[in-house]
Amino acid sequence: MSSGGDTADGFAENVALTRRRIKMEPVVDLELALEHGLIDEEFDQLRSFLGREPSYTELGITSALFSEHCSYKSSKTWLREFPTSGPRVVQGPGENAGIVDIGDGWVAAFKMESHNHPSYIAPYQGAATGVGGILRDVFTMGARPIACLDSLRFGEIDAPRMRHLVDGVVRGIGDYGNCVGIPTVGGECGFHASYNGNILVNAFALGVCRREGIFRAEASGVGNPILYVGSRTGRDGIHGATMASESFDEESEAKRPTVQVGDPFTEKILLEACLEAMRTGVVVAIQDMGAAGLTSSCFEMASRGDAGFELDLEKVPLREPALTPYEMMLSESQERMVVVASQGGEATLEEIFKRWGLQVVPIGHVTATGRALLRYDGDVVADMPVSPLVDEAPVYERPVREAGAQDPAAVPECEDPTGALRTLLGTPELGSKEWISDQYDSTVRSNTVVGPGGDAAVLRVKGVRAGLALTSDVNPSYCALDPREGGRQAVAEAARNLACVGALPIGLTDCLNFGNPENPAVAFQLRECIRGMAEACQVLEVPVVSGNVSLYNETDGDSIHPTPTVAMVGLIEELGVNPGWCREASFVESQDRLVLLGSDDLEYGGSSYQRLLLGAESGRPPRVDLQAERQLGDLLRAGFGSGLVKTAHDISNGGLAVALAECTFARSLGCSVRVQGGVGSLFSESQARVVVAVAARYLDSFLELASRSTVDAREIGEVGGDRLRIGFDGGELDEQVDVLREIWRTALPKALDL
Repeated sequence: MSSGGDTADGFAENVALTRRRIKMEPVVDLELALEHGLIDEEFDQLRSFLGREPSYTELGITSALFSEHCSYKSSKTWLREFPTSGPRVVQGPGENAGIVDIGDGWVAAFKMESHNHPSYIAPYQGAATGVGGILRDVFTMGARPIACLDSLRFGEIDAPRMRHLVDGVVRGIGDYGNCVGIPTVGGECGFHASYNGNILVNAFALGVCRREGIFRAEASGVGNPILYVGSRTGRDGIHGATMASESFDEESEAKRPTVQVGDPFTEKILLEACLEAMRTGVVVAIQDMGAAGLTSSCFEMASRGDAGFELDLEKVPLREPALTPYEMMLSESQERMVVVASQGGEATLEEIFKRWGLQVVPIGHVTATGRALLRYDGDVVADMPVSPLVDEAPVYERPVREAGAQDPAAVPECEDPTGALRTLLGTPELGSKEWISDQYDSTVRSNTVVGPGGDAAVLRVKGVRAGLALTSDVNPSYCALDPREGGRQAVAEAARNLACVGALPIGLTDCLNFGNPENPAVAFQLRECIRGMAEACQVLEVPVVSGNVSLYNETDGDSIHPTPTVAMVGLIEELGVNPGWCREASFVESQDRLVLLGSDDLEYGGSSYQRLLLGAESGRPPRVDLQAERQLGDLLRAGFGSGLVKTAHDISNGGLAVALAECTFARSLGCSVRVQGGVGSLFSESQARVVVAVAARYLDSFLELASRSTVDAREIGEVGGDRLRIGFDGGELDEQVDVLREIWRTALPKALDL
């Protein structure tokens, strides 16, 4: 297939036009390098690598590989603090996705990525292609995707364009995932003024495969052909990686053409064709053309394999005429893969991909030179060393400005706790997200045991004894007030949510969303959040197997709240043979007894009550006792394993009152409880706490189990009736469940004027 037309005349005309455009490219100098996002030292480093002045194509390639999005140059020094190994880790960071062993010869591959800047500029396509990219990261490893999560952060609903952004992002995620046939089984969505000018769209995908079916993106075998597979290359997404490494300003709307355009139907057939091709034994390496497109895929594969490569760029299939080598190498057109095949295996792969209706073209081959040699119609347009550009990209330890310690937040007075609960449940932040999840297919492929709305999603894996649990968590307000404590809390809450469905955490991926790291205050947030997360991972024994860093999330100098999103995967050992192992986050039966696990220290810093009712965000966030979190998780899993626990729901945003209300909504089944302390205990957000429902006949057994675990456990009441009643020292919160549920159910649609 020719690159500019399907006839010899069309091809020759395209080459001639491209040559004219190449001649018009600017001469590379420092000013042009600065426009590409390089600094003086980085430009000097490039010239040192080359031993000469770079060509325009070489400058473009370097700007992508040296971008924050590809090189992690402002975070790598601190990311090394994460624990990345463990008894179940098969593949840690450094590949397209992390992999953990789930038993019976099966593994799970998963990763989370950001698509923040594109989703702010073009919400539908930005979010859709974020889903497409993360799915390719997973099936590139040889794993069939079986589930997605999405973690979304929007600004205030009344902020400019915000309703448009919410609508576009949600539709983009839903349409792409639904068309490919991968369920979106959970996630989270928050609203805060810090995201008014810079929303966050973090996409997670998980897939499974046999352990012997794992593929890695390591180019090897001198002379092995490099094949281009999938959609043709256009101008969409050019400089996408560098745009993701820049702050927004008033000119950001002009960057709309850099946003990629997705085609989920092509993604579906690409997925199936790649998995079939991998089973032939002739695929040596495979990688999707994600951020920085052909540049990142080829350079990273060659670097991992300690190899070089040569490309004939006139062979690249184009959907627009006369793309230059610079544009071909930086395009981020979607649904494209690079495959290294074993020599002689080209025909086998060509037959498979063509049968699926996909374009497949040999565009180059692997070499032993350690260099990237790019030609266009016989002329060399780039000749660069691979390893220095990938492995020796600059790494900076940015200067930090430490924030002062916060005093504990005062416990607010509340004269009308029932009214306060109604108000909290009526906010977009704490209201139901059914309007979002209803636009996603959460049950396709018939693996979903627990879908959106619970503490964690639960999946069965056919042929595997164990099941999987998935969750996504972070509290940006905590991170803003105390980044280290906020980092700990994000990991701890994710582990707690998994424990609430009986799962043992086995691996973590993250998406670290921060502002400009060149700002010392932001660099401090980044460092401290990572250190807090690392501490929590060490104590809870959860390895970090993959992840993504998204920096420069700021507009006109205003940064987002630090948002280190954590997606965690857990194992439910007996789910495949005993589906009844899994419990709900809702009350099930009248007369069940309610037990409050954990202790309350009346902590309000950064709490929902403080933010949403008082309009403040100050003080010290809740303290995270990691040993208490570990003991709580062990107790919950023991309670599930012994059949004592019917319902478990963690206490987080909104405190005990909101948690109990949420437990009543599924069956309009109320409860009557009595708590120690004053009204402040209703909305405190102290950590390591869970509400558990047990059958009356098992209450003593569960309390005995809790006493042996050293977890504080107190019976507080029972399930029953149609009202939520919470007695406290000095008063009572009392409301009909259906009234609260309607407020909660309609909160987001009303805010969106639907």
